Amino acid sequence: MAGHSKWANIQHRKNRQDEKRGKLFTRLIKEITVAARMGGGDISANPRLRLAIEKGSDANMAKDTVQRAIQKGIGGLDGVNYEEIRYEGYGIAGASVIVDTLTDNRVRTVAEVRHAFSKYGGNLGTDGSVAFMFRHCGQFLFAPGTSEDKVMEVAIEAGADDVMTDDEGGIEVLCEPPVYAQVRAALEQAGLKAEVAEITMKPMNEIVLEGDDAARMQKLLDAIENLDDVQQVFTSAVIDE
Repeated sequence: MAGHSKWANIQHRKNRQDEKRGKLFTRLIKEITVAARMGGGDISANPRLRLAIEKGSDANMAKDTVQRAIQKGIGGLDGVNYEEIRYEGYGIAGASVIVDTLTDNRVRTVAEVRHAFSKYGGNLGTDGSVAFMFRHCGQFLFAPGTSEDKVMEVAIEAGADDVMTDDEGGIEVLCEPPVYAQVRAALEQAGLKAEVAEITMKPMNEIVLEGDDAARMQKLLDAIENLDDVQQVFTSAVIDE
């Protein structure tokens, strides 16, 4: 199944994440700590913690840093009580945006998120205003040149429900969140290393932005992602450089 070329956009996103590696580590530590606090320190019985640790490993986080975060979570976060809040809104040209946060002060967080949207040309919406336009799923992205037949055979056998190729030969595998871990394990055991492997909110329809619109949308996304309480940002916008 062919789709529009997205590989350059994926690399663009990865490069921007690498530029913010210090911020990424802070977010991963917070997620590992909260996951351990909520579900315990046993990764075999805590899927959220297992996923958070995998993200840490993918980002080359030191094992002792991961263990400190787990121990901090088991010990109760030093009295800090984090709350998970999702915000939804619109960016440039009607592109939809989902913002996932972990906060100890929802009044501060909503004010900061609303300010970022309004300052850079977006609008904060109501709960449910855009989430229905995204699919909660496991996603694996493989570089052009990877064997499509091998990826399809392994992924479908492991429980994935869709395998797509783009115009440049990049391969995308989608699965339901409950089978993400087994699909990832099967792909890795087959020697298939994804460039991106995550549970995400995937937009069902993307909006390609170019020129000034693309630059404005990137500023909006950067402003939101730079907020301390923000964990993840999902958007239907495709930034064409």
